[in-house]
Amino acid sequence: MLRVETDDALRLQTDQSAEQLREALRMRNIPAMVSTPSISQVRVEGVPPAQDAAFRDGSADLATSFDRSPGTNGSYTFTMKPNIQNQLRSDSVVQARQTIDRRVNELGVAEPNIAEQGTNEILVQLPGVTDVEHAKSIIGSPGLLELKIVEGGPAAKQEDLMQGGKVPEGMEIVPGNADASGGSTVYYMVRKAAAVSGHDLTNARPSVDQNNLPAVSFTLNGEGARKFGTVTETNIGRRLAIILDNRVTSAPTIQSRITDNGQITGVTRDEVNDLSLILKSGALPAKLTYLQEQTIGPTLGADSIRSGVTASVVGLVLIVGFMLVYYKLSGINAIIALVFNLVILLGLMAYIGAVMTLPGIAGFVLTMGIGVDSNVLIFERIKEELEAQHGVRASINAGFDRVFWTLVDTHVSALIAALFLIQFGTGPIRGFAYTLIIGLASNLFTSIFVSKTLFEWELSRRARDQRQVATLSI
Repeated sequence: MLRVETDDALRLQTDQSAEQLREALRMRNIPAMVSTPSISQVRVEGVPPAQDAAFRDGSADLATSFDRSPGTNGSYTFTMKPNIQNQLRSDSVVQARQTIDRRVNELGVAEPNIAEQGTNEILVQLPGVTDVEHAKSIIGSPGLLELKIVEGGPAAKQEDLMQGGKVPEGMEIVPGNADASGGSTVYYMVRKAAAVSGHDLTNARPSVDQNNLPAVSFTLNGEGARKFGTVTETNIGRRLAIILDNRVTSAPTIQSRITDNGQITGVTRDEVNDLSLILKSGALPAKLTYLQEQTIGPTLGADSIRSGVTASVVGLVLIVGFMLVYYKLSGINAIIALVFNLVILLGLMAYIGAVMTLPGIAGFVLTMGIGVDSNVLIFERIKEELEAQHGVRASINAGFDRVFWTLVDTHVSALIAALFLIQFGTGPIRGFAYTLIIGLASNLFTSIFVSKTLFEWELSRRARDQRQVATLSI
C-alpha cells in the first residue's frame, strides 16, 4: 500500500510558475524578488511603482492557475486556485498509478493488480515476486531526468559555489560523483529550471559509451529535441549536467549542437537495465510513501486453485458423458479433438509463461465449452445432410465446409471481446482474456482440422477393410 505525496505535485507546479515569472521579470528588467513561501503560493516583493503595469503584463500567464493579491511596498502574493489544487492532486495519483503499472509490466510480473484506494493511496499486488526489495526500488524511484547547463563547479564543498553565503536566485546546488567510478562527491550549481526534462523522453535503452562502459541512451520527442538543440547550440564549450533524481550522473562538455539523442554515463552494469526501465516508464509526479507491506503465502491460493481444478475435471467428465450419449461413436471424435485442444492450450500457455490463476481456470473451462459447441454445430449439420440422403462422405464434407465460416464468425466475435478485456481490464481479467484467446486459436484448429482428420481416417479404414460406409454412428 503506497501513499502518493500529492503536496509534491503542488510544490512542483508552484516552483515552475515561480521560475517562469522570474524569467518574465528578468526579460522586462523589473528588479523584483520572487519566492515560494508555501507549496501553493508565489510571493513577489519590490516591484517599482513605475513598472507596475509591466509587472502585471509579465505575470498574466499565472492568472489561469493563481489568484493575485496585492500587498504593500510593491508586493504581490499569488495563491493557487482551489480547483487547480484539487485537479493537480487527483492527476498526480492517476499518473502515479499509470507509471507504476508500466514499470511493473516491464518487470515481467504475471497478472499484477494495481488499483487506487481512497483519495491518494495505491494498492500494488505482485504475484510471484521473490525479490521484493528490487521491485520496491523500481516502483518507488522518482525517475526524474533533467538536463541543465552548469553555472558553477564542480566544487568540493557547497559553500564554494555560494555568493555571500547564499545560493544565487534561480539557482540550486546539486551533488554528483567526481568520476565515473563513483568517487568522492562534488557539487554543481545549475539553474532550477531544466532546459529539458524526462517528460520530453520517448525512449531509453541500455548501451555503451565511447570507452565501451555501460551507459543509457535516450531519445527525445519533437519539442524536447527543439529545446535541446537550442540550448546546446547556444552553449557550445560549456558543461551540461545530466541530473537523475537530483544527482548529477555526468557533466560532459558540449562539443556541438545536439537534438534528439543523448547518453547517460557513470552507471554500473547492474544499474543500466533498471535505469532504462525507470526512464522509459516515465517519472513519478510525486513521492511515494510505503504505508503497509504484506507477503502472503500460497495456502489460501492453493485451496482455491484446487477447487478450480476440481470444477474443471467435473466439467470435462460431464461434457464427455454428454457427447458419448447424444452423439454415440462420433462423440469419441469430439472428445479426442477436445483433448488435443486442451493439450495445445496448456502447451502454448507454458511456452509464453502464462500463469494458471483462478480467472485463467475460468478461461480454461470456457474453452472446453466453446470446443464442444463447435463440434455440436458440425455434427448437427452432418445429421441434416444425412437426413437429406447425401451419403456419409458427402455429408461429412458438407458439414465441415458449411459450418466453417460460422465458426470463424463466432471465434472472431469472442476474440474481439477478449481484446477489449486485455485493453481495459486489470491483471486477473487479462489472465482470463489471454487464456481465452489461446483457447480460441487452438479450438478453431482442432474442431476443423483434427475432427475432420479423424472422420477421414475412419472412412479410409473402413474402405481398406471393405466395410460398409453408408452409415455413421451420430
